Amino acid sequence: MPEKITDKEQLILNAIRKNPYVSQQELAEMLGLSRPSIANMISGLTKRGNILGRAYILSESEQIICVGGANIDRKFHIKDSAQLGTSNPSYTTQNAGGVARNIAENLGRLGCDVSLFSASGLDMDWSFIEDASSLYMKLDTVAKFPEKATGSYTAVLDAQGELIIALADMEVYEAITPDLLLKNEALLSQSKCIVADLNCPKETIQFLCSFAKSHNLPIVIIPVSSPKMNRLPDDLAGVSWIITNRDESETYFKTEIKTNEDWEKAVEKWLGLGIANVVITNGKEGSMIGNRNEGILHIPPIPVEEIADVTGAGDAFSSAVIYSWLEGKPLTEIARAASVNASKTLASPYTVRQNLSAIQLQKDMEELS
Repeated sequence: MPEKITDKEQLILNAIRKNPYVSQQELAEMLGLSRPSIANMISGLTKRGNILGRAYILSESEQIICVGGANIDRKFHIKDSAQLGTSNPSYTTQNAGGVARNIAENLGRLGCDVSLFSASGLDMDWSFIEDASSLYMKLDTVAKFPEKATGSYTAVLDAQGELIIALADMEVYEAITPDLLLKNEALLSQSKCIVADLNCPKETIQFLCSFAKSHNLPIVIIPVSSPKMNRLPDDLAGVSWIITNRDESETYFKTEIKTNEDWEKAVEKWLGLGIANVVITNGKEGSMIGNRNEGILHIPPIPVEEIADVTGAGDAFSSAVIYSWLEGKPLTEIARAASVNASKTLASPYTVRQNLSAIQLQKDMEELS
């Protein structure tokens, strides 16, 4: 049984995580201890494998790295009939959002060790996201740019909850470049899995796919919208998963999916590009999931009596796919877990349902089986 890390050792690890080049003297001054005491503790942490080599490279448990969007989701709910060209009485709700961030929170709540790689401003919006996210993921790898605004999605909804107009300011994610990611190359190379959303520039997605292939790491690609499908890399061979919806697949293949046969053919096309596992979701029609070993399966949807909010349901689906796959589950169980998590999120007013845990997901699956 591994020796328990003491409070002072944990403080040392936290300080080293923030600055791998921190000196023993600086650590001694921070903790109010002598330098020899710090040296002894670092020696012990190194012997136990918590620290690797020079520059105090930490031996982390294998982390899931989520790369992409972390933004503020604001919704303006108009109380009466919407009137253009004038002021409309409304109320506002605000949540932490972003595809990569939402997936990271779902996975964190499921007990996974997760780091978020993203870009933000140095503003109140980022402070809000940080407060909402820090319990479920590591945020040390979020690059902050004082001159930029944190990503935001602002929607205006009518009294029935239908979208009137939405504004997306995602410019900050153009700063998620290969050079930025290479600053954390050691963490990336030791990861359990890389999850990337298409808020990232195309060159970054291409870099991550190439990096994953060269380091024999699984990589999952999550499209965020049909217009961003052109950010997919030219070579998709070796990608572990793509989790897409019907509209995104139609856009990519420049074809319509009208029948189940069309749907299944679209999965085949993705597999034909060298992707190992594919999901195409189709709203109330459920999902089609497939790989070369287990074939292509249609998974019917799970009915939801009362939908509280559709925001985050797709990210909940993707998260459960990733979680179940990393747990070694077969396709049928992966798709089932994804459908359950999505349906429970649809019934929740939160972007990530607040009662999510590995135990709760298992209970939900048993109840709905």
